[in-house]
Amino acid sequence: MPGSILLKNGRVIDPANGIDQIQDVLIAGGRISAVSQPGSLPDQGGVVYDLQGKWVVPGLIDMHVHLREPGQEYKETIETGTRAAAAGGFTAVAAMPNTKPVNDNQTVTVFILAKAAEAGFARVYPVGAISSGSNGEHLAEFGELRQAGAVAVTDDGLPVGNSQLMRRALEYAGNHDLLVISHAEEMTLSHGGAMNDGALATRLGLRGIPHVAEEIMVYRDLALAEFTGRPIHIAHVSTRESLSLIRRAKEKGVAVTAETAPHYFTLTEKAVDGYNTLAKMNPPLRTEADVVAVCEALRDGTLDAIATDHAPHGELDKDREFDLAANGIIGLETAVPLTLQLVRENQLDARRMMELLSVNPARILGVPGGTLSVGAPADITVIDPEKRFVFTEESILSKSRNSPFLGWELQGKAVLTILEGRITWQENGFSS
Repeated sequence: MPGSILLKNGRVIDPANGIDQIQDVLIAGGRISAVSQPGSLPDQGGVVYDLQGKWVVPGLIDMHVHLREPGQEYKETIETGTRAAAAGGFTAVAAMPNTKPVNDNQTVTVFILAKAAEAGFARVYPVGAISSGSNGEHLAEFGELRQAGAVAVTDDGLPVGNSQLMRRALEYAGNHDLLVISHAEEMTLSHGGAMNDGALATRLGLRGIPHVAEEIMVYRDLALAEFTGRPIHIAHVSTRESLSLIRRAKEKGVAVTAETAPHYFTLTEKAVDGYNTLAKMNPPLRTEADVVAVCEALRDGTLDAIATDHAPHGELDKDREFDLAANGIIGLETAVPLTLQLVRENQLDARRMMELLSVNPARILGVPGGTLSVGAPADITVIDPEKRFVFTEESILSKSRNSPFLGWELQGKAVLTILEGRITWQENGFSS
């Protein structure tokens, strides 16, 4: 059992309990023992951190990552991915099923959980496939996946093109207390596309992916959720009209939640100019108007969560012709500073940031976390909102380096990550 830790004089931001003030937090026996006024808690002979100027928040939860193991360990392993998660301030991640083999059965789910426990850097919540092999033909065994430890199902990376199969997925997932996560993409519109459809794609001679390719499937899946009365979660939302559809569905009472990723509120399609494959992803980076709409949706509650869609790739997967390069970027180690930029710009406040990165992901997935309540597991992130650093290849803990933010000077960093009372990450130079 880990020893006690006393976090003193930090700004405790705990939306679940309505707290945003300077307080001390005592951790003992792997759980939060007390939260009280500064100077009122004994240190019990354990480790003491003076966190003046730092934020003490519920452990961050990333509900959309790709850990690549089993099958593509050259890109990432569960150990390296969760180590990068801890360095980014995340105490839990939800692992997408597009591994090799696909996580469509209990054997793969149990393997992922065992590897995560062995690594010990973060909680890993396996997400199973909607269809066997993610081939879009037959439903996977949802009951088996749930029993083995899966928390949700998706064919992320591929859409479920068959509407009847998606309907059945929503119906049966609800029977097994599994969340359905939608990868919204109409493949007949997006097939062969490499970036956002528009003038820049034309100038670069690249086939575009129109925004309606996302929106048509968002509309379909919202309609199916309404028809079945089952909840649905829309992954990696990137367009204005998708957000309008989700907003209207929420107003009608449809049980929908949605996420976006930091790159969709930080970058536009201009990042692709010069055939920069590090900025190639699916859905693609969109326009400035879409970025503005994403920020507004984060503020007004249309979007419920920020997830990284951490997608590691080897150098040879990216260092090739743009059309052939793999989609996706790593994101676990840049999510905090990129989101903090919205706070500095007064687009979000600190409380809302914690709702998006911790409270809501826990609620949506139905997993522990998102709170600093006494008695809760001591999953805690300490953030230095002022710490500046240059994001370099040498500093990355992920096994892959595919990020469009390489060389950027960023501000704000997780300096201490605690999982069940154990320190899983401590920033160099930051000490008790």
